[in-house]
Amino acid sequence: MEDDTAHPGPARSKDEIALELMKFVAVTTGYGKGAPSAGYAGKASGTAEEYAEALLQLYQRCRAVLSE
Repeated sequence: MEDDTAHPGPARSKDEIALELMKFVAVTTGYGKGAPSAGYAGKASGTAEEYAEALLQLYQRCRAVLSE
């Protein structure tokens, strides 16, 4: 008789899962990049430091959700 249960991959820490969640949200929503320009690609609305800070805040929020 075959075992039809799924065999999960290696165990992942909450930090790794939070990082993957953060990357997914950031890529799919453009989180932290500011609003796109209408009709053309203009100058970015924030600095690299602001973008990095937004991503770090998002990562902390993802970690908090996983800790609940």
